[in-house]
Amino acid sequence: MKSKAQAVTHDLEAVAAEASASQRPSSSSQEWLDKDLGGPAVDENRSNFTGTIPARFMPKTGLAGLAENWRADVLSGFLVFLIALPLCLGISMASGFPPQAGIITAVVGGLLVSRINGSFVTITGPAAGLIVVILDSVQALGGGDAKAGYHYTLAAIVCASVIQMLMGIMKAGKMSAFFPSSAVHGMLAAIGIIIMAKQIHVMLGVKPDAQTLFETIGAIPASLRDMNPEVAIIGGIGLLILIAWSLVKSRRLKMIPAPLVVVIIGMALAQYYDLDDEHIYLFLPDYPFLPHHEFTIGPKFLVSIPQNFLSGFAFPDFSLIGSSMFWQQVFAICLVGSLESLLSSAAVDKLDPYKRTSDLNRDLAAVGFGNIICGLIGGMPMIAEIVRSSANVNNGARTGWANFFHGLFLLIFVALFPRVIHEIPLASLAALLVFTGYRLASPLEFKKTLAIGWDQLTVFVITIIGVLATDLLIGVAIGIAAEFLFHFWRSVNWGQVFKLHRDVVESAPGVYQVKIGGAAFFANYLALKGDLAKLPKGKTVIFDLSESWCVDHTVMENLHHFCEDYEANGGHAEICGLDQHVATSKHPLAPRKRSV
Repeated sequence: MKSKAQAVTHDLEAVAAEASASQRPSSSSQEWLDKDLGGPAVDENRSNFTGTIPARFMPKTGLAGLAENWRADVLSGFLVFLIALPLCLGISMASGFPPQAGIITAVVGGLLVSRINGSFVTITGPAAGLIVVILDSVQALGGGDAKAGYHYTLAAIVCASVIQMLMGIMKAGKMSAFFPSSAVHGMLAAIGIIIMAKQIHVMLGVKPDAQTLFETIGAIPASLRDMNPEVAIIGGIGLLILIAWSLVKSRRLKMIPAPLVVVIIGMALAQYYDLDDEHIYLFLPDYPFLPHHEFTIGPKFLVSIPQNFLSGFAFPDFSLIGSSMFWQQVFAICLVGSLESLLSSAAVDKLDPYKRTSDLNRDLAAVGFGNIICGLIGGMPMIAEIVRSSANVNNGARTGWANFFHGLFLLIFVALFPRVIHEIPLASLAALLVFTGYRLASPLEFKKTLAIGWDQLTVFVITIIGVLATDLLIGVAIGIAAEFLFHFWRSVNWGQVFKLHRDVVESAPGVYQVKIGGAAFFANYLALKGDLAKLPKGKTVIFDLSESWCVDHTVMENLHHFCEDYEANGGHAEICGLDQHVATSKHPLAPRKRSV
């Protein structure tokens, strides 16, 4: 099984390159991290490049890189800023934080983290995947008091970020390989469902009388019936624009960020409907079949942001640090944030036209340090964010200075033009999040997972149900337990659960043979990942799986990604020894077991 032509990668590239003709089939890895909002397509001449680039042609880093590449990075930073502004506001408010919190996070990520992280074209900032865990923390710690919950959650972010930074220092960047892919996909799909369930009401201009998630979902028909028509028109048009933009094939048109179009149209409609002034209006009073015609509209449907940027800062309250609930939120924030950031950073490397490889441990430590600062001054936690990063690549960014300039433009704009931000309708931001939530949990995600195997779909669905019925941590744990049960059902013995039998030898000069025996699956892959990281670049690596009893989807996916990355850096890698294995489906990355 050759990796160059046949290795299947997840269609993460589709996040930024829906219009490009990819040379590889797709599997199932990180597209869910943050779906394309109809943004620009990656330049085909860059995104499909394979092979190594001589060191003399690589962009310089540091101040030398700024002097060399500032024109490209300033332009890309400005274009990314246009995408980031509405997303930062929407994600922050959906998380139960003030809107400026998301801006603070992006500014810290751009101005500070970009200078100390281990990546090259990654954009750091708040992401939709963090909405659920942060909102849950605000509600759980605040006990109904949103303001108190905000300050308690800032304290939880600081504690979680200290752990996150220490994880990076202790080189825990490979931890993402421990979690089974289907369980992680299920967690993000569940987050998408929760985002849609909550933001649909905002998009319709209705506040449901619901206390639990299932009550919120059940209240959607009532909100559709009682929608505030003018607010719903703003949100509905925004959603239609996003759908239309995702179907557009014109690369020139897609260079215009869809979120920016949604916000501009929303602001124009807000002026037309006079949302700045609270008033009562009649909607279609001559149609007797409508239940009622009188509605109230006003500034409460617009973004509320301080006129003075400095007054938007807030400080953590550590008074609950001794409670178990506080630490439950700390570990949830740390787990979800770290996992998403690691997967995103690794995924963005695949989009980098220069095929540079991020230092994930340094990246994790830098993001953790940035999150400590954010928690201390009133911001959300940040991750390496995929939509903005893919747009950054497309716009021609060459170094981390593009991330710096994106943060700088955000700081300037929010400091000088807060009145413009106040004119953005909440319904437009809600439309962005509803679309993001749908892309996280679309039927296509279920179809892709089923293509890998019915067992992977089962784990995927069990994780979704677990997260919806309990919380993120317990839901993911349920998904991992389900994955274990499938492996035991395949007769994996307990002695092989956490120890992978492997042997890495140089069988010939420049040829490394990696022999894998026993059961290869997510719980024991970390050791092999550490061995592979030590292999020299530019050689030949052959994976021999003939002695393996079974290989799960997560390991197959990781091996293929390794082969791709290794070949992109000038080496050769291939997988062999699977002739006697039976796969659970026709998918190239399906779990497989050796026939007796």
